[in-house]
Amino acid sequence: MGLSTAAYSPAGSPTPLGTATARRRSVHQFLRPRRPLLATVRCSVDGAAAVATETPASRKDCFGVFCNIYDLKAEDTTKSWKKLVNIAVSGAAGMISNHLLFKLASGEVFGQDQPIALKLLGSERSFQALEGVAMELEDSLYPLLREVSIGIDPYEVFQDVDWALLIGAKPRGPGMERAALLDINGQIFADQGKALNAVASRNVKVLVVGNPCNTNALICLKNAPNIPAKNFHALTRLDENRAKCQLALKAGVFYDKVSNVTIWGNHSTTQVPDFLNAKIDGRLVKDVIKDTKWLEEEFTMTVQKRGGVLIQKWGRSSAASTAVSIVDAIRSLVTPTPEGDWFSSGVYTTGNPYGIAEDIVFSMPCRSKGDGDYELVSDVLMDDFLWERIKKSEAELLAEKKCVAHLTGEGNAFCDLPEDTMLPGEM
Repeated sequence: MGLSTAAYSPAGSPTPLGTATARRRSVHQFLRPRRPLLATVRCSVDGAAAVATETPASRKDCFGVFCNIYDLKAEDTTKSWKKLVNIAVSGAAGMISNHLLFKLASGEVFGQDQPIALKLLGSERSFQALEGVAMELEDSLYPLLREVSIGIDPYEVFQDVDWALLIGAKPRGPGMERAALLDINGQIFADQGKALNAVASRNVKVLVVGNPCNTNALICLKNAPNIPAKNFHALTRLDENRAKCQLALKAGVFYDKVSNVTIWGNHSTTQVPDFLNAKIDGRLVKDVIKDTKWLEEEFTMTVQKRGGVLIQKWGRSSAASTAVSIVDAIRSLVTPTPEGDWFSSGVYTTGNPYGIAEDIVFSMPCRSKGDGDYELVSDVLMDDFLWERIKKSEAELLAEKKCVAHLTGEGNAFCDLPEDTMLPGEM
């Protein structure tokens, strides 16, 4: 029995999420696997007594304020709001999501006039935790958060979504070969790509966070042929943020002075933090930081291995800063890029101006007009040092692509990875 993510009207008739209606129901739907909906409760906006219709047992199963019906057109504070945006989040009971969901609900990401619906995807094992997450969202009283639904079926959860943030993935366990991780997580993203292709908005924007995120994004887009390949992203923004921080530390400035930083390639230890094009207070980094040895060796290695060092210090992965980087990545697509600057994102390489191999997902410099789309930056400097490292990361991604050929519709898989380059801390 599939889980429904329809928003139920007080009379019990389903209304699809995202449908424009004069009176929109704002509901936290707690839909339990293989259980009937136990009750429907209608509450008035002005706080008058609630009218409850209970079936089949005499118990209430509605969660407080999200049982209310809101007339957004009639309220001065909401009538100027934009159309509801549907956002799906997989791995919604995990630590990254625990930080991210509240940022989304607060308006920090999409703006203070943008109401949202959160559609949270978990598993049977995590379903009770999903209920807890939704309860915390309810207790936070976010006015922009108009709907929340939870479920374990991506074909239900992804219905009509405008954004899909794919965080959930299996972590790498002790002794697990990287090829095995690619196959296990690849199956997850193949299934989610098929679900997005079937039921999501035709212009859905997809951000893949679960590792190995570049190749998972490739698998996902290959299984969603009706969605533009350009709409798929692999998260490399945390790597960019880490690079900016290290350059600021070395130059003795605050990190808002650092711009034009690119992470090229794979989200692994072959990633290439680009100091050739980066700027500090408008000047090229190499004109500010004269220590070429530090730039080529210590800076690069520090960025590549920052996640592992953090785990050694903190005893856990970088969930909070990952959530912040997801926010940064989305905002870079929904707000215009500052003049002359750019941002990093793992995107589809076909048609790229750099000579990087086509048909992989590779982190490159992007600009956006704030409409959710982007263009690749063509005016970048390139030297032998940078190009040599870009080609190494490219080779790794081409090898990963062969490992998952059975998941992308390209025949039998052949896995011959050159070395183990998973980010430290993911073992």
